[in-house]
Amino acid sequence: MYKGVALSVLASVTFGVLYFYTFFLKPLDSEQTFAWRMLSTLPFLTAFMWWSGDLKLISELFKRIFKQPWMFAWLLFSSVLCTTQLWLFLWGPMNGRGLQVSLGYFLLPLVMVLVGCILYKEKLSRWQMAAVALAVLGVGHEIWRIGSMAWETVYIALAYPLYFFLRRVCKTDHLGGFWWDLFLILPVAFYLGFVHSDSLALIQQFPHLILAVIGLGFLSAMGLGSYILASRYLPFVIFGLLSYLEPVLLAGASVAMGERIEAGEWFTYIPIWFAVLLLIIEGVLHLYKQQQNKKQLERNIEHFEKKQHSD
Repeated sequence: MYKGVALSVLASVTFGVLYFYTFFLKPLDSEQTFAWRMLSTLPFLTAFMWWSGDLKLISELFKRIFKQPWMFAWLLFSSVLCTTQLWLFLWGPMNGRGLQVSLGYFLLPLVMVLVGCILYKEKLSRWQMAAVALAVLGVGHEIWRIGSMAWETVYIALAYPLYFFLRRVCKTDHLGGFWWDLFLILPVAFYLGFVHSDSLALIQQFPHLILAVIGLGFLSAMGLGSYILASRYLPFVIFGLLSYLEPVLLAGASVAMGERIEAGEWFTYIPIWFAVLLLIIEGVLHLYKQQQNKKQLERNIEHFEKKQHSD
């Protein structure tokens, strides 16, 4: 559980850094940035899987394709579900649809909690129920403030839960499955990077982009890899609720970059910030209880050993 929480937090922090990082990728547009993100992430992901001993997961899925031909169709669908989300994350803010995309990320954790409760029969603690209630309040206010839900919002809120659910069903919920998601989209990445537009000419014109693209690959591999692993180690409910850390950090990043939170937006952010705070408090209390139980167990063992010696 704690490993999953740590990975989820690492992913959220990394995504917050990536929000800043897009500044260094100018003048690449959203399609070019997406292309280079895919092309640069795969080598770093492969290197990490070699270091962690997970490369065998790639070949295991390759063998499954021959034994179960339907697996290839699933891997293609999985790749589309995953990478269209990654594209939308970049496309929205660069095309004036950032608000609609951000609302999708506010709604996503609630859908994840719903999936966990209905499909996996996961139970909420009192702290988690309070956090969900606060999140519903914040997201409900944001939907009311905007007045409608755009296709970007609906797609983000529904496609990710479907992606993670089907990965568990098809037993591809590991780094090997994610590697195939990126590998199968490479033809599209090559097209967007070199045919649809000549991004190499831009890189030659702006040499700083070479290091920027390398950094993009490293950060993406770390953030996305952590996110994928966290989805495997955590129950759907906890994974969903922890996902609220990302929009909180992105909001902080936006403020640090000079953007302002409008008066009407505070009623969206404050309940969600308190929801995240409740999860942190619950985690701290759980750790404290574990430490107390450990100390009590050690005292009981010590008392038992003394009694044995005295007898």
